[in-house]
Amino acid sequence: MADPRFFTSLGPFTIAELANRIGATISSPEDGTTLIHDVAPLDRAGDGELSFLDNRKYIDQFSATRATACIVLPELAEQAPPGTICLLSSMPYKAFALAAQAFYPPFQPQTESTIAATASVEPSAEIGVNCRIDAGAVIGPNAKIGPSCHIRANAVIGAGVEIGEQCIIGPNSTVSHALLGKRVVIYPGAQIGQRGFGFAIDPAAGFFTVPQLGRVIIEDDVEVGSGTTIDRGAGPDTVIGQGTRIDNLVQIGHNVQIGRYCVIVAQTGISGSTKLEDFVMMGGQSAAAGHLTIGQGAKVAAQSGIMRDVEPGTEVMGYPAIPIKQFFRQIATLNKMTKKRKK
Repeated sequence: MADPRFFTSLGPFTIAELANRIGATISSPEDGTTLIHDVAPLDRAGDGELSFLDNRKYIDQFSATRATACIVLPELAEQAPPGTICLLSSMPYKAFALAAQAFYPPFQPQTESTIAATASVEPSAEIGVNCRIDAGAVIGPNAKIGPSCHIRANAVIGAGVEIGEQCIIGPNSTVSHALLGKRVVIYPGAQIGQRGFGFAIDPAAGFFTVPQLGRVIIEDDVEVGSGTTIDRGAGPDTVIGQGTRIDNLVQIGHNVQIGRYCVIVAQTGISGSTKLEDFVMMGGQSAAAGHLTIGQGAKVAAQSGIMRDVEPGTEVMGYPAIPIKQFFRQIATLNKMTKKRKK
């Protein structure tokens, strides 16, 4: 059960209500009125709690669970312990996510407008209805904040920035030279819209800064992790596509174009003017050189270095990154050579 000091549950819900929300079928429809008070892992769930099974590795835990109800693949329901109500779904993890959101919504819209006494809001800024602006936050001139947003403590919203409805801007983060869509979440300490890393080099006279005159465009339903930096464009904009998830401590350079529903894991670096098409996944500590294209649905393994374009749907690994099957063949060959030398 979630710690009530930090999380507020909106339950209980009946089995029938949850099944309707998550698109699941109840194994025993007569149990639809049973109340569920919370969600919990298989091995900890008890009376009045809902769990799920998405990985066959945990069949034994499923068979021994004391959960009142469990979301499960239809073909595994027969292995449920007596008394456990099964919610049948072809995608149990997604269904569980939706159920957990019913109890603990990721964002609960503000029902009234509140501005802390120590917040600084420029008179020319436009603040939508039902916004909450916490202590120490700064809203610059001509900024526009949509309805039901939460600007948390010490966040800084720069001049002219536009933020859509139901967004959360985390504490100690900064947003400048940016346009944000709806339901965007910026986690603590993220830095959005800073000047990109652009300069001309004269061997005789040193470095000459190139003005960065673009913006950052963040589309609807994007999440940006703590400590992540997204530089504004040098001329064209830096764009983060709808639904993309960016983990903590990611660096995204100027002019980068990220498509819809991409996943970029912690400590990844993407150099300027590189394009990620839709549904690309980049593992932790991976990196991409500049001016490349990573095709739709491509997957980049952790700690890989992208030095050239990646074809759509390709899985790559290594430094420099190569197709993942080729990488493992090379490793196998190297192991064989090593064993021969030892003998």
